[in-house]
Amino acid sequence: MHPIENNDNRHFHRIHFAGEASLNCEEKTWSCEIIDLSLKGCLLRFTAPWEENLEKLYTLTLHLSEDTQIKMDLTATHVVDNKVGFKCEHIDIDSISTLRRLVELNLGDSSLLERDLLALSE
Repeated sequence: MHPIENNDNRHFHRIHFAGEASLNCEEKTWSCEIIDLSLKGCLLRFTAPWEENLEKLYTLTLHLSEDTQIKMDLTATHVVDNKVGFKCEHIDIDSISTLRRLVELNLGDSSLLERDLLALSE
């Protein structure tokens, strides 16, 4: 996992994440690849073009280890072929704590994480 270098004015730092992830909605589940991840959302890649309902609430589960996972409730914000950007609508306290630590470790600078958390609260 590495921070993404970019020169735009994003409010949240994004990190690469390599690991098992699944997205589900109602009775459907999709395996997906996380392109990048932040406290505010994620960009996912699927094996086929995304043709699902953009207005539904989806749940992303990131499997970090047998005992540790991050769950986020998401809504789709944009679709380009098989890549879909999602906005985090809800995340539980355990998941946000784990994600915060993951972001902090990848940024290597706690002041950058504090800036992200401040932007999240606004």
